[in-house]
Amino acid sequence: MNSCLLGCQTLEVVGLYSREEVLLYSFYIIPYYPFSMSISEPLNPGFEAIQKRGSRIVAEGNHMLPAASLMIAAGVLEKISDREKPFITIINSYTTQIPGHVHLDKLGELLVKVLKNKGYNVWYANIGGAVDDGIAMGHFGMKYSLPSRELIADQIETIVGAHPCDAWIGIGNCDKIVPGMLNAMVRLNIPSLYVSGGPMLAGKNKSDLITVFEGVGKQSAGQMSEMQLQELAESACKTCGSCAGMFTANSMNCLAEAIGLAMPGNGTIPAAIWVDKSKQTWEINPERAEFIEKAGETIGYLLKNKILPRDIVTKESIDNAFILDLAMGGSTNTVLHTLALAHEAGIVYPLEELNRLSDLTSNICKVSPSRPDVHLEDVHRVGGISAILKAIYEEGRAPLNLDLPTCVGTLRENVLSAPKADQDVIRTGEKAFSKTGGLAVLYGNIAPQGGVVKIAGVEPEMMQFRGTAKVYHSQEEAMDAILKGKIVDNDVVVLKYEGPKGGPGMQEMLSPTSAIKGRGIKAALITDGRFSGGTRGLCIGHISPEAAAGGPIAVIEEGDLIEIDAEKRTINVQLADEEITRRLEALPIFEPKVKRGWLGRYTQHVQSANTGAVMDNT
Repeated sequence: MNSCLLGCQTLEVVGLYSREEVLLYSFYIIPYYPFSMSISEPLNPGFEAIQKRGSRIVAEGNHMLPAASLMIAAGVLEKISDREKPFITIINSYTTQIPGHVHLDKLGELLVKVLKNKGYNVWYANIGGAVDDGIAMGHFGMKYSLPSRELIADQIETIVGAHPCDAWIGIGNCDKIVPGMLNAMVRLNIPSLYVSGGPMLAGKNKSDLITVFEGVGKQSAGQMSEMQLQELAESACKTCGSCAGMFTANSMNCLAEAIGLAMPGNGTIPAAIWVDKSKQTWEINPERAEFIEKAGETIGYLLKNKILPRDIVTKESIDNAFILDLAMGGSTNTVLHTLALAHEAGIVYPLEELNRLSDLTSNICKVSPSRPDVHLEDVHRVGGISAILKAIYEEGRAPLNLDLPTCVGTLRENVLSAPKADQDVIRTGEKAFSKTGGLAVLYGNIAPQGGVVKIAGVEPEMMQFRGTAKVYHSQEEAMDAILKGKIVDNDVVVLKYEGPKGGPGMQEMLSPTSAIKGRGIKAALITDGRFSGGTRGLCIGHISPEAAAGGPIAVIEEGDLIEIDAEKRTINVQLADEEITRRLEALPIFEPKVKRGWLGRYTQHVQSANTGAVMDNT
């Protein structure tokens, strides 16, 4: 059933609105995709011209010689006749504020040389607004993370719109930067390619960032000394690259391969290699340099054959991405970002499609945090994403399509030539971790438009859970309660007003989930907010509609009984419909927490998580 209609039915059942009012409510207050545009519509007259003429807009005619003069001053042209060459723009996201990006300047410099050697004029730009989720985690700054996805796409639109080129290459790596670049690719719809900086190597004793987060919970419970925690923090994250597990950044870098907007190897070739592992000294991985060389060839292929992002991003390629996601148990954030990509491409992709695909896709690979001793470097060692896709294709249940267009032709050649499953990192047949995928969407009177859980990270004994609600209105309140021992076995931590509007910004909440895990508590956590890709345990996020939009999660009170069945994909509060109606009617009008600046504007226009937390166009 369409999730919007499911939400409408719930609101009608509880008696808050008539059927007519419910339908009106569904389209204007909790819209599904009420503002999707036809993919045939150009973004604006400027990009319609760029799609037709590319760099010729600024590189032809005497009236554009002043522009050419400035290009000479910038070092892009040596002489006026160079205007005849195609222009390719590199858009980098280098920053020392994110370990996944600290080496991107080196990759960018190499890509400039590669493209110039191939006879292109090269524009080079760097975008700002990139947020490191691990550093922003646990304070107000995390509220800027999800909104930064929109800022990044807008910046790229601005750069290319003001400086028309024939093609562009995005270099990114972490969290919102990756989906921001992918969204910009389909929005602008000129030849383009996404290139990642690669994953971080695991730290000492196969540790990673999540080991440190969970260490905070262990230390608070007396299971680890403060000195041990500090030593762990010093040794877990040593090299450049996106954090070593299948967290959001690496999940999206891998999904970009399956969609076809990035080359094979994009998600798994490590960013670094050890020079001396015992001393934890490292250097940039030569394989990444080779990958950059291939990027120069690939963008030429896309440009020559006029292959556009919207030729690649289709309903079927989104299916491919989710099939991979389900097979490898990726971050729940991939659901947000892939739905947003579909929206940007003008594709209506109902959230419940995820459950249909999950029924047909085995979970054949578990990586940290679901399997703490396995990291992206291990996935790369056994064949990478192509090997995972090969195993799923050979199983024959999932509707994986290897013949869709990609930036390198199709998936078929790379997938079929990949190694067979090693039966450790990638497990097939009877050894598969489960016959259904690693993600699921739960529905019920708490989440009429769905909530997302990473089933791959849930212990078998927690798949069915009944507990008592402990209600908090912010991550900070919940974290304080967990660390002070106020959360015990059989509790359900309810975190509301942390959604896209309510947060605002739907901040990732790795700290409370890691603290629960670190303290060894058998408790669930549900929220209209979201989790880090590093989350494991019975944690259900993206509950829609969110509390700030009048969703039923807003009415849960301390002591209410909540039942979760991750296998049957249900989540319900044990209240009569009449009681839910009474509480909904008594809800005060939501007062935004932030009313000024970028977050204030974001609050006014962002939609609930079931849409991908996209913004409307008003």
